[in-house]
Amino acid sequence: MSKLAATFLTQIVLGFALATSSLCAAERPNIIWIMADDLGYGDLGCFGQKVITTPNLDRMAKEGMKFTHFYAGATVCAPSRSVLMTGLHHGHTRVRGNSGKTNPGAQALKEGDVTVAKVLQEAGYKTALIGKWGLGDEGAAETGLPRKQGFDYFYGYLDQTHAHNHYPDYLWRNETKEPLSNIVTPLGENGGGYATQPIHFSDDLFADEALKYVEENKAAPFFLYWSMVVPHANNERTRELKDGAEVPDYGPYEGKDWPNPDKGQAAMISRLDGYVGRMLDLLKAQGLAEKTLVIFTSDNGPHDESNHDLARFNPSGPYTGIKRSLTDGGIRVPLIAWWPGKVKADVETGHVASFADWLGTAADLAGAKAPEKIDSISFKPTLLGLEEQAKHEFLYWEFHEGGFKQAALYQGRWKGIRQGGPEAPIMLYDQQNDVAETTNVAREHPEIAEKISSYLKTARTELPEWEPRWKADGKKKKK
Repeated sequence: MSKLAATFLTQIVLGFALATSSLCAAERPNIIWIMADDLGYGDLGCFGQKVITTPNLDRMAKEGMKFTHFYAGATVCAPSRSVLMTGLHHGHTRVRGNSGKTNPGAQALKEGDVTVAKVLQEAGYKTALIGKWGLGDEGAAETGLPRKQGFDYFYGYLDQTHAHNHYPDYLWRNETKEPLSNIVTPLGENGGGYATQPIHFSDDLFADEALKYVEENKAAPFFLYWSMVVPHANNERTRELKDGAEVPDYGPYEGKDWPNPDKGQAAMISRLDGYVGRMLDLLKAQGLAEKTLVIFTSDNGPHDESNHDLARFNPSGPYTGIKRSLTDGGIRVPLIAWWPGKVKADVETGHVASFADWLGTAADLAGAKAPEKIDSISFKPTLLGLEEQAKHEFLYWEFHEGGFKQAALYQGRWKGIRQGGPEAPIMLYDQQNDVAETTNVAREHPEIAEKISSYLKTARTELPEWEPRWKADGKKKKK
């Protein structure tokens, strides 16, 4: 081959490689993870809600895929978000509970932690967090600040107690406090309180910011983590005014013969539904719908902290328990995936997955390299209707409030829960035949109980900040 021919061939090969690389980059989706705060499995119409209207999310489910067996990372806020960010299950992730003001450093990601935002950032994605963070703050927890954990841009709340107040007197923009016009009565520490002159509702601001971010960054692949506060209660307002369902108006529930906390709870959920509708409409209008995967979910099960009537709304659906429970009502959450042209419309999947799987999934979609030692199995095959979907043998959770507890799901069917001590017998539930987890079948299936019991003893790595503190359950003495 002549030198001229060889040069020409090399140029062709390089040109093809560049074209292929550009094509792959162009095919990488924008990714939007939208997460409600304390929204129950049964709070959406498409998941069985009969009282609260959620037409936009119902439409999203009709146009996309509904996951019916999906789990949050934990039954409360901070550890669930830590699992989501790190791809490590509750016994391996950095933050394992809500430590609050007593030990803020224990509720912060550290230098060296690898988040989904870092993975996507290194793969060339622009990354933004809008809304509630809860994994880092100023002072002792500054190692977990969003822009130290892979986000290019941040607007919202750092501290979760501050986020109780839907009408705060400031929000953070990156590392700067940005004043708002709300007049706030402070209660406790960490920014808690409620507004006596409410003007700017934080989630309205977040919705505007999220849409603006998409419009301004539509030319390059982006990852937007839109972490809403609704329908979380303003706990301080509940204690002071007996109504923590803080919302600008009651919308379609204004005329209902209900107590105000009930109206407010329903209005918050319908309001967040409207935010999602605005985003989907924007993506279609901007020609981004076929280029963007949108996920909607919740950080844990429903709360009972607004003084509203749980029986009116049945927010846990067919499952037992709420936030702070390790039964499925506290950890099973709705999840909807929407990606026109890629995710088939009006599909329901029972694939068992959890927040820990998000890092692996996002990396898979972006063509990025995920860390090797994570608890994440990509559910991209399920999203795209491919046949080879790997599955977990176990999923794991723990809870540190009121005495340490553990739970595991085995083979997507058997739930084991342990409390009272490391040698206490587990309670075993067959979710295939008892979704409400009402009957302990450990005696009927001793081999399954022993399998889960053995797993629970090895499921977690030790962290000094999160040492198990077992509480006697009446059958076992505290050791």
